[in-house]
Amino acid sequence: MAQILHESGAFTILEESLNYSAKRMTQVWPSRFPTVADAEPFAHNPQKLANKVYNGRMGNAQGSDDGWHYIGRGLMQITGLDSYTHFGNKLGIDLVGNPAVAYSSASCLKIAAEEWTENGCNALADADKVVSITIKINGGKIGLAERKEWLLRTKHIWNA
Repeated sequence: MAQILHESGAFTILEESLNYSAKRMTQVWPSRFPTVADAEPFAHNPQKLANKVYNGRMGNAQGSDDGWHYIGRGLMQITGLDSYTHFGNKLGIDLVGNPAVAYSSASCLKIAAEEWTENGCNALADADKVVSITIKINGGKIGLAERKEWLLRTKHIWNA
């Protein structure tokens, strides 16, 4: 629950927003935007930013609009053509042809549950391995403090 609450902004975010200021981009992606001047051409241009930060990885083709088409969506914010293809095939959902389905009420919980299961997160959760789960879900430790806070706020529900 802590992971979903963080990834979905406490159930308020269905789709990743990439409407960043140049300064914020230097904080979120310091290796891609070491200076505000480097980030300025992408400021408040979500499509251009998505293609800059996501193309050439996660199955997204360089020089395409894949980064924009396959931004983070759903409860766990699946991102990239590889994830959309994988979960779509696994669950029999056309996520590649219709990426917005990733945040639909009919699909978002199925996708999140499949990602959780595939990553072996139940055993990690039972052992309170929030860092390990965060790395499996996010690929890094982004938002770790907030994820830990959500765990503290919700853990009593599961231990009742």
